[in-house]
Order: sequence, then structure tokens, then C-alpha cells
Amino acid sequence: MILAKIKRTVEESDTRAGRIFDLFIQFLIVLSLVSFSVETLPDLSDSSRDILYIIEAITVAIFTAEYFSRLIVAEKKLKFIFSFYGIIDLAAILPFYIASGVDLRAVRIFRLFRLIRVLKMFRYSKALQKFRVAFSSIRDELVLFLVATVFLLFIAAVGIYYFEKNVQPDEFGSVFHSLWWAVATLTTVGYGDVFPITVGGKIFTFVILLIGLGVIAVPAGLMASALTQAVDDEDEKADDSDDTGSGG
Repeated sequence: MILAKIKRTVEESDTRAGRIFDLFIQFLIVLSLVSFSVETLPDLSDSSRDILYIIEAITVAIFTAEYFSRLIVAEKKLKFIFSFYGIIDLAAILPFYIASGVDLRAVRIFRLFRLIRVLKMFRYSKALQKFRVAFSSIRDELVLFLVATVFLLFIAAVGIYYFEKNVQPDEFGSVFHSLWWAVATLTTVGYGDVFPITVGGKIFTFVILLIGLGVIAVPAGLMASALTQAVDDEDEKADDSDDTGSGG
């Protein structure tokens, strides 16, 4: 009886208790993210840091109770543990207990995706579904493009290494040093902290920049085309459904 009530509260937002519980958890997530951001401010007083620590301790305690409540009522416990939300929930509270130097509180923002379910945002839920369908339809192309991009990064790093290694040994002393330049150039970001000074290096950079434009344009075009196709398919299904209903 108690487990059934807990299950309805933590898993079902259709009930009043479940809705209040979910909104309360979302509020705590926002509060913890704000306190985490405030904590990064320089020159905070000791009293302010103590208050922020108390807030963090309270929120972690509640998140821990929530995590184990969801784990207890889950029908397939291993599936919950290794699910997206299960991993995010655990990663957000575990460093607090093990005093790890890695601060993963920022990952709690992903838990706000539950607002889509809590607030019944069917419009946005359908939009996410379209993105999922679009990604699924071009998954193979994206994987192939990602592999090709990794190859291009390596080739760019090797090329600029040979052009610039003698004149800029500190910036382009090895292929590994050159990888940072390759990433910044191929993605057309161009931070300007590392740049070629030889004629050959500049010409090579120009070629890589041209390729970089394609690196950005190709996946964007694939995604746009896939989304358009997903929308068209949904419209066709809606039209077929209307025709069937009219025919009946």
C-alpha cells in the first residue's frame, strides 16, 4: 500500500500529489543550479559559502531520497539505474558523498526535461519526437560524416605540422600540438591564438577553411532535410487518418 502510494507520487504526474512532487523537484533543481552558479563568484564571504553549502546539502538529501524512491518502485531496477535520468540523477548527487574533485551539479539541468511531461507540453513533446525521427533517419550518414571529420582533423593537423614546425616549434611542435589549430580552423571558429606564418601554411589554412564551411553545412543540411521529411510524413499520416475517419 505504501509502495503503491510512493509509486503514484514519484512516477505519475496525473495525480495532484504527483504533480506537486514533480514541480517541487523541478524547483529544487533550479535552486541548486542558481546556488552552484553563485558559488563560482569570486570573493564570496565565508557566511555566504556556508549558506550555499547548507542549500546544497538539503537539496542533495532530497534528491537522494527521490532517487532511491524511484529505484525502489521501479519494476525493472537495472533499467532505471542505466536509463538517461537514472545516470543523470546519480551523477548529480554522488560527488557530494565521495568528496570528489569533479563537480557534476551542472548536469542537473538535464532533469528539467521532465517538465515536458509534468506540464503536459504535448506540442514540444511532438517536436522532440520529430527530432528523434529525423536523427534516426540520417543516423548512418551522420556517423559516416563524423568519421570523415575525424580523418580530416588528423590530416589538417599533420599538414600544418609540416608547414609550421620549423618556424613555430612551440605552437606546432607535434601533430598533437597541431590538433588544436585543426579543430579551431576546420570548425571555422578561428580563435586566433595559433595561426600559420609561412606562405605554405597560409595557403593550406585557406583550403582547410573552405573544407570547414562544408563540415558545418553538410550536417545542417542533412538535419534540415530530415526534419522536413519528418514533418511531411506526419502531415501525410494526419491526412490519411482524416480520410479514413471521413470514409467511416
